[in-house]
Amino acid sequence: MLNCIDNSGAAIVECAMVVGQKRHARVGDRIVCVVQQQRSATGEGMASASAANKVKRGDIRHAVIVRTKYKVQRPDGSVVRFDDNACVLINKSGEPIGSRINGVVGQELRRKKWSKILSMAPMNA
Repeated sequence: MLNCIDNSGAAIVECAMVVGQKRHARVGDRIVCVVQQQRSATGEGMASASAANKVKRGDIRHAVIVRTKYKVQRPDGSVVRFDDNACVLINKSGEPIGSRINGVVGQELRRKKWSKILSMAPMNA
C-alpha cells in the first residue's frame, strides 16, 4: 500500500506488479497499481470535485515510486529513509497524470530519468 502524493484524485494505491520483474520496488521503479481510495471531495461542490479527479477507485494505473520506508544507500555513503511509501501516478507514456506533487521525493529519481517528476516536486531529499 502506498500514498499517492499527486493531485490525480487517488489517495491510497496498492501495488499489483513491479514492471521489470524485480522482487521489490525501489525509488524510481515503475509499478502497476490499483487505486484503493479516492481523495475526499473538498471545495465548493461535489460536481467540481469529481471532475477534478482524473482517476477513481478500482482503476489500474502505472506509477513511479518516489519514497520508501526501506533504507536507500547513496553513492556518497549516506543512507536515507522516509516515513512512508509514496508514488506518483503516470500514464502509459510516462507523463504524470497530476499537475502538482505534494511532498518530498527521493533524489534517486534523477538517475532513473524521471526529471519531469523532480521538476514538479516542491523539494528533493
